[in-house]
Amino acid sequence: MRLILLFAVFAVLGLAFESAGARIFSFRALIPNLIIILAVDLGLRHHGVLPAILAFAMGYATDALAGSHPGLNAFMTTMVFLVSYEISTRLMVANAGVGATVVFFGVIATALGTVAIANGIGSLSSTGPMLPSLTLQAFITALIAPLVFSILATFKRLIGLPDGTARDPHSRAR
Repeated sequence: MRLILLFAVFAVLGLAFESAGARIFSFRALIPNLIIILAVDLGLRHHGVLPAILAFAMGYATDALAGSHPGLNAFMTTMVFLVSYEISTRLMVANAGVGATVVFFGVIATALGTVAIANGIGSLSSTGPMLPSLTLQAFITALIAPLVFSILATFKRLIGLPDGTARDPHSRAR
């Protein structure tokens, strides 16, 4: 229950920041994708069904606020969670650098995957003009990811949650 509440609060704050940021900055690439950071943290540090459901719910909340194709953000956020989870099971260390790298590629994959699913795979050939701003957004998001991971870890400790860095395959999120 504590994990649900923690990620619900952070998802609401992240979505509020992204929504407000879109009104403040006319250049969308300057606004980090905080939901992807949260999904990567869940995938790298929390294993089980509950974190997967949380990733889906965060994507679904994004769809509710800004999704032009219902379920698309939910699907892409869940995919980022699953890739993060798979990476965490293969690596001995899932530190902030690994997380930031996964976030960088997660932002790019989410944007390109959304374009491909929404408009057809052939539409990827016309994404060249969006790549510079997409790369900038991915870089900014990856740059702040370690800070967000650190804040999440602090709040997890404060509310008595395991930080998820243990490599025990039998440990589960509470």
